[in-house]
Amino acid sequence: MNPVVAAKLAVMSARIQTLERVLVAYSGGVDSSLVLELSHEALGEACLGVIASSPSLPRAELQEALRLARRRGVRVRVLDTAEVERSDYAANGPDRCYFCKSELYARLGEVALEVGAVAILDGFNRDDRADWRPGRRAATEQGVVSPLDEAGLGKEEVRDVARELGLPNWDKPAAACLSSRIPYGIPVSVETLGRIESAERVLRGEGFRQLRVRDANAAATIEVEPVDLPRLLEPRRLARIERRLRGLGYVSVAVAASGYRRGNLNQAVGG
Repeated sequence: MNPVVAAKLAVMSARIQTLERVLVAYSGGVDSSLVLELSHEALGEACLGVIASSPSLPRAELQEALRLARRRGVRVRVLDTAEVERSDYAANGPDRCYFCKSELYARLGEVALEVGAVAILDGFNRDDRADWRPGRRAATEQGVVSPLDEAGLGKEEVRDVARELGLPNWDKPAAACLSSRIPYGIPVSVETLGRIESAERVLRGEGFRQLRVRDANAAATIEVEPVDLPRLLEPRRLARIERRLRGLGYVSVAVAASGYRRGNLNQAVGG
């Protein structure tokens, strides 16, 4: 292992050990998976992962995250959250993630009290500082600890470490909640989230990994990696996808010529 990365990991592990008993806000992504793995390694049964279940999380993502935790022998609890029912969240302003994380960390705080955990950990890493993340304010307000960021670990270093530790999701594409597919100002609803989840399932069934289906009042815009655009634009494939998305209730289907870009909807707000 790169000695610089190894030194950062040593700092991170030492920090976790000082906390004695922790909750890890776990999503199944590589960042929170690594935090959960290292916390379990440092604290054993004094580490509990908690994954939030709501309409904004695809069911397939939830099941995959639970399978990974079982394979690694890590304790994980599923916590039902109701951010979609909050009017400030459903209004879908640029600060939507703040209200989501406020709901999440308040609920995690209740679980922490129940199990005697002294800290809540998340998967925020150094490179996340470059994106628009209003949820970060909620984490700060609730005293959430971000061991990857504290140790100075960036995304590529996280992936490298996860690969060396044998985490099977080390190369998992970046993910975000389904609400992130809806342009700011268009209300979030359970119906819309379900439509997006079904549409993205169609694209994954066609073999695409990194993708988004943006949903603007039932007008779909498909984003895939630029390298995958030629395959998406194959006439028969595209016609098949469009037919299936229209069957889900989409009134139009378009393809983003620029392809997928992380934080695409955040560009206008400084992401």
